[in-house]
Amino acid sequence: MKNKQPNFLQNLFPKKVITESPDNYLANEKVSSGHSILKKLMMLSVILLFIAPPVFAQDTDLFPDDVTVKTQQAPPALPDYVQPPCPGDGYYWTPGYWAWADGYYWVPGVWVLPPSIGLLWTPGYWGFSLGFYGWHPGYWGPTVGYYGGINYGFGYFGTGFFGGRWEGGHFMYNTSVWRVGKNIHNTYVNKVNMGARNRASFNGTGGVNYRANGEEMRRMENRTPASEEQRNHEINMSNEKGQFHAPNTRPAVHSMSAPGGQRFDQGGHQMRMGGGGGGRGGRRG
Repeated sequence: MKNKQPNFLQNLFPKKVITESPDNYLANEKVSSGHSILKKLMMLSVILLFIAPPVFAQDTDLFPDDVTVKTQQAPPALPDYVQPPCPGDGYYWTPGYWAWADGYYWVPGVWVLPPSIGLLWTPGYWGFSLGFYGWHPGYWGPTVGYYGGINYGFGYFGTGFFGGRWEGGHFMYNTSVWRVGKNIHNTYVNKVNMGARNRASFNGTGGVNYRANGEEMRRMENRTPASEEQRNHEINMSNEKGQFHAPNTRPAVHSMSAPGGQRFDQGGHQMRMGGGGGGRGGRRG
């Protein structure tokens, strides 16, 4: 059985019936063949442009060399949870995120001490590119750079940072987005209204559609990697079954006062051995 051309191709390249001698036909064709073929090829390219599957620039990773983990499984949505109070002056909040170890597991948000004075934390993020989800690790730096447009809450609302600032060698806490105790006095209030929260945990098609601007790309220079206690915090949580994602479940531990410190559930209640504990909730991300 012969294959039939699609109708649009038949119209572009119809079969010709030669009614004159081959020599005369070829001579006449030489005059118009150049323009005719070029016109048909242009028309065909326009048709293919519309029927070919689209390639989205959003799914082209701007920073492929930064990726440390790749998987074809999309990360779950970010959970809502309550931030525990700051354990002491100088501590800095790093929001929770999904990490990968043969499955997604939740690394609780945690208060940590910066490696040095003047540094701010840029969270890591998952980016979808060419069929894979790649993890871009977080880092410390003098400014907050690009973190995929992911709304982690607590001052990290997708772009920029509103949790606090350094002044004279001391960190000033913005108490409108970070929860600090009464024993911390270097505070200020800068209310931020970010509207409804997008809980998508990755950048790209199906997630957050946000590309780095020039200023954010410049801020990615002079990066200091996560501290050893931050890396150990991530590794330790991968050994806890209750942190792994499963349908219709939520992580056992959502946040911590410090790496290896007190644990808190989704509502901000301190957890005890064998179950949830007491305590009062605080600000949600």
